Amino acid sequence: MSSEPAPTVTHEARREATKAVVVILPVVVLLAAGLAIAGGSGGATVGGAAGGIGVFALCVALAFIVQWIAYVPAYLRQTETFYDLTGALTHIGIVVLAFLLTPNPDVRSIVLTAMVVLWAARLGTFLVTRIRKAGHDDRFDVIKPNAPRFLVAWTLQGLWIAMTQAAALAAITGTTRAPIDVVTIVGLVLWLAGFGMEVVADAQKRAFSADPANRGRFIGTGLWAWSRHPNYAGEILLWAGIALIALPVLSGLQLVTLVSPVFVALLLIKVSGVPMLEAKADKRWGGQPDYEAYKARTPVLIPRPPRG
Repeated sequence: MSSEPAPTVTHEARREATKAVVVILPVVVLLAAGLAIAGGSGGATVGGAAGGIGVFALCVALAFIVQWIAYVPAYLRQTETFYDLTGALTHIGIVVLAFLLTPNPDVRSIVLTAMVVLWAARLGTFLVTRIRKAGHDDRFDVIKPNAPRFLVAWTLQGLWIAMTQAAALAAITGTTRAPIDVVTIVGLVLWLAGFGMEVVADAQKRAFSADPANRGRFIGTGLWAWSRHPNYAGEILLWAGIALIALPVLSGLQLVTLVSPVFVALLLIKVSGVPMLEAKADKRWGGQPDYEAYKARTPVLIPRPPRG
C-alpha cells in the first residue's frame, strides 16, 4: 500500500459520490441483465432445462459478485493492490466455469476458453507485477477513500469482464456447433496478431523503463515508434478476433454479444486507456521538442511504419 496519506473526503464530496452511485449502479445492472438475457438466449442451463439458470447469466452474475466481495476488504484496508488480480482471476474463473458447465464442448469452445485464459493470465501477471513494483495505482488515489466511488470502480470492473467476454461466453455456452471455417481462421489470425502485439509492446516498455539511462524519458522505439499505444491496438485486435471465432455459432439475440470488441475499443479509446495516458504524457513531456515531434509523426493507436 502507498505510504502517502489518503486524500480527505468532504461530506459534500461523499454526498455527490452517493448521488452518482444511485445513477450509475442501476444503469450497470440493467446493462448486465440485458447482456445476460441476450447472450444466454438458447444457451445451456444448470439446474434443469425448466426453471434452471442459464450458464451465460450465471457467469455474468459471478463477474459482479466476485468484485463486490473483493471490494469489502479492499475498502477496509484502503488498498487497490489486488484489484487487477481479482479481475484477471474472475476472467479465468468464469470462462472455465462456462466451459465445464456446458455439455458437448467442441474445438471452438476449447480454443476460445484457452484464448481467454492465456490472455487473462498474461495480462494479470503483467499488471500485478507492475503494481507490486510501484506500490500503488495512482488512478485510485482520489476515489479509494470514498466508499461509493470505490464501489463503482469495482462494479465497473465486473461490467468490463462481462462485456469483454460476452461473445466468447455466448459461443461456449450456446447449443449450436459448427465446423471450423474461413471466418474462424481469420479470427484466429487476428487474435494471434493482437496478442503478439500486446505482449511485445509491454515487454519493450518494461525493458525500456528498467534501463536507468531512460529514467524520465518516454519510449519511442520498437512498436512504440509505430503507435503511441501499440498494446491497446493489440488488445482491440485480439478481442475482434475472438468475436469472429464466435460469430459462426451465434444467432438471434446472441448476436448482441458481438458488441464485445466495440466495448473494448470504446473503453480504451474514449475512457480509461488512451485519454488518461495521453493526458499524463502531455503533463510530463508536453512542450519538449522531441516529444512533440514524436506525437506529430506517430499515430495515437493504429500502427503505421515510422516516418523518416
